[in-house]
Amino acid sequence: MPEQPYPHLRSMTGQGRSEVSSEAGTLVIELRSVNHRGLKLVLRTNDALSAHESEISAGLRGQIERGTVTVHATLKPPPGQDLPRINQAVVKAYASQLAAATGQQLSVPTQIDLSALLTLPGVLTGDRDDDCDDAQVEQRRQLVAEGVALAVQRFNHMRHHEAVAMARVLQADLEMIGGRAQTILGLAPTVIQRYRDRLTEKIQKALAEQHLPTDPVDIIREVQIFADRSDISEELTRLASHLELFGGVLAGTHAADQTRGENDAQGAANEAVGRKLDFVIQEMFRETNTIGSKAGNAEIAEHIVEIKCAIERMRELVQNLE
Repeated sequence: MPEQPYPHLRSMTGQGRSEVSSEAGTLVIELRSVNHRGLKLVLRTNDALSAHESEISAGLRGQIERGTVTVHATLKPPPGQDLPRINQAVVKAYASQLAAATGQQLSVPTQIDLSALLTLPGVLTGDRDDDCDDAQVEQRRQLVAEGVALAVQRFNHMRHHEAVAMARVLQADLEMIGGRAQTILGLAPTVIQRYRDRLTEKIQKALAEQHLPTDPVDIIREVQIFADRSDISEELTRLASHLELFGGVLAGTHAADQTRGENDAQGAANEAVGRKLDFVIQEMFRETNTIGSKAGNAEIAEHIVEIKCAIERMRELVQNLE
């Protein structure tokens, strides 16, 4: 079976559902997530799972790094055990107190509507853990662990599938930026040459009108000042470094990731790669902006506009990555 591309990437949006059954009943868990700077869990459970919310939360936090995750979890007890049970001791206590109150204090015949007693607090017991024995509680705990694991597995599978599609688009834009940066690198020397030619022509024309000799030293000095001011070689070098770093983090081959070792593959998979990529994109945009402002050339400016458009597309996609 071929290896899946970008195994460490996950989208922050996705959904997953599991339905598992045992002697404890049938458990249904649904996960849905949207973007968020950190991890925010929104748990919505029925009474049967109220005591297991911390277990559900712990199981999710170990597998999800970022996003707002809404969890719908419902446990339905087995047939015959899903009906509320009457606490006979509580009913007798209510009946005894009502009989005493109506018979002795109010001096009226004692007539108690038993159906009305069912609406009083504590008469009907549900399916909470308080109403279960230790064996039933343990069965529920195991069912919760199984259901959470399966829901997360399907949830992550969908998120990975979406992330792979985004990664391919990011890689295409990355290659496009790299190509245009190389083009700009080739155009940079011609900018200085063109400036020198235009400056020489203007100076010679102005001096000729005044019948004055041309001093090449002055032209060289002015060209040197312009060359220093418009030198973009350092920015292009840093941009190339950022592109390489972005590609390495995207592919999971960056040196910092390789130091984890094979035994920590799961930790690498769960790391919030999106934060790294978002930071690198900020640096890419900063260098690109500086190149555009320093170059002072229409042809280079055209390439800069295309690079900025690509960076903005990449920024939107990266903000969807975990």
